[in-house]
Amino acid sequence: MTPFSPRPVMFGEVVFDRFPDGSAVLGGAPFNVAWHLRGFGENPLFISRVGDDEAGRRVRLAMHNWDMDCAGLQIDPEHPTGAVHIQLVDGEPVFDILPKQAYDYITLAEVPPLDLVAFIYHGSLALRSAESHATLESLVRRRTTSVFLDVNLRAPWWSAAEIQRWMVYADWVKLNRHELEQLAPGINGGLGEGADDALTRARRLIARYDLRGLLLTLGEAGALALTAMGDSESITPASTTEVIDTVGAGDAFTSVFLLGHLRNWPLAVTLQRAQDFASAIVGVRGATVADHSFYQCFLNHWNE
Repeated sequence: MTPFSPRPVMFGEVVFDRFPDGSAVLGGAPFNVAWHLRGFGENPLFISRVGDDEAGRRVRLAMHNWDMDCAGLQIDPEHPTGAVHIQLVDGEPVFDILPKQAYDYITLAEVPPLDLVAFIYHGSLALRSAESHATLESLVRRRTTSVFLDVNLRAPWWSAAEIQRWMVYADWVKLNRHELEQLAPGINGGLGEGADDALTRARRLIARYDLRGLLLTLGEAGALALTAMGDSESITPASTTEVIDTVGAGDAFTSVFLLGHLRNWPLAVTLQRAQDFASAIVGVRGATVADHSFYQCFLNHWNE
């Protein structure tokens, strides 16, 4: 990576994931993805907003210590830094996402110049508020780069019509099997029609929204990626993976998928590496790791 390389732009929420044991871990899908990309040596621009509070200062300090660019991190004098209360039910996270958080008020006037952008990544949660929604829409409407939409359907903060409208702007869309069913129901409804039907519905989304590709995560069954050119690759995780919690597993997978896009890895290689990294993240508490050696081990292995 050179100083003049196109850089990824990540737009959306940064929050503290608060667990039942009282621990609080930095999270939020766009933040997690940006954090991982920085860990792998990329230089993402993370655009978000935090409160003028202790939590906001912790976010900025964490980014500074991780050598992340803070130019896109806005300070809100009125609204608190984002927080999510997480309960683990049968090993799966259940999210209580608080309203009117600082990331709901990302303003276009405070967004730094976007030069040499590799792609714009955003989730769907930041679309729930009028101001952040308008800021992102302005950025993607005037873009000359690709857009990666990471669907995160968190009740009650979404509508199918709104997500489908944003798919029009997207080049790549990532979603899980439950989100696929919500946005492209199978002929018989439900999730039991099998892998072929999931492929059919995924291809229908690619055709309907003129996508370059779609990434479908399947939990313990792995993931698959499809392109508009008809290519498809799938991956399953190793059965020996030790699970501490699954918070941020999808974000970990996405980060390496995007890393493969930046570094022109073949699709099958990208999926394998993304799955390996996601399997490692479920073995730690929370969605991010503040240890450079954790990332370097993967880089060393990938460069062998």
